[in-house]
Amino acid sequence: MEYILHLFILICFYTMLSQCLNLSAGFAGLISLTHAGFYGIGAYTTAILSTYYSFSFWPSIPLAMIISGCIAFIVSLIALRTVDDYFIICTLGIQVILFSIMNNWMDLTRGPLGIPGIPSIQFLGFSVESKISFLLLSLFFVVAIWFVLRNISRSGFGKTLMAISDDEIYSQSIGKNVYLAKTVSFTLSAMLAAIPGTLYAHYISYIDPTSFTVNESIFVLSIVIIGGLGNLSGSFFASAFLVLLPEALRFVGMPDSIAANMRQIIYGFILVIVMMTGKNGVQELFEPAVKKS
Repeated sequence: MEYILHLFILICFYTMLSQCLNLSAGFAGLISLTHAGFYGIGAYTTAILSTYYSFSFWPSIPLAMIISGCIAFIVSLIALRTVDDYFIICTLGIQVILFSIMNNWMDLTRGPLGIPGIPSIQFLGFSVESKISFLLLSLFFVVAIWFVLRNISRSGFGKTLMAISDDEIYSQSIGKNVYLAKTVSFTLSAMLAAIPGTLYAHYISYIDPTSFTVNESIFVLSIVIIGGLGNLSGSFFASAFLVLLPEALRFVGMPDSIAANMRQIIYGFILVIVMMTGKNGVQELFEPAVKKS
């Protein structure tokens, strides 16, 4: 049961991350590989504040969001001067820089040694230590982020982002400030990504830079693409699929000598099939079962 709850908590983390990335990648068309860096900023902010300065979890959230947002705003001033493939390469470079800072700033982050002893979350005098209580807390933030992003997508600002994604030149021609809209969406996306970062740090109680690498950014972007660009509910289905699939393959009876390699082959093959089913491939796989229930 503890193992199953742990997987559901991971699904919540990746659902939040992919929904946040959907604000910039899905709505505005800004395919970014910096998301794990902002995720890490949230985790390191709460870890440093809670272990060095005895801050509790709740004030750490807005501070982590502000720090992540400020860094994202500075990054956007540089990255948004490029377009398409150049923007992706630029965000990849920024992700590498953020990882290098986490890995080498020994006085602040302790580098590869990481930060241990992150305290558990306190809520109304109770310690959120059990997995079931942490899952409920994570679900609350999943719903909160989904609610915020859904309202943004239905607002005039959200419609502007979608118009920019469809035809940037046309959006400029009708008087929309494309650069400002992209900057705001990129910054908001980074600020919201700090929330699962703070949760992750308190859940694991130890963080190091290996959790916030380029591979993590690619994984989150894969969730967004497989779930459907701009599809918030698809982010949940894709997160569940990509988290549970490797775990399910562990129970396939194969010789130990080839098990690891065969799991990777099967995993990649299934991903290719899902991508070929269409824009919302994973959600389409689940929808018939959801409708029947």
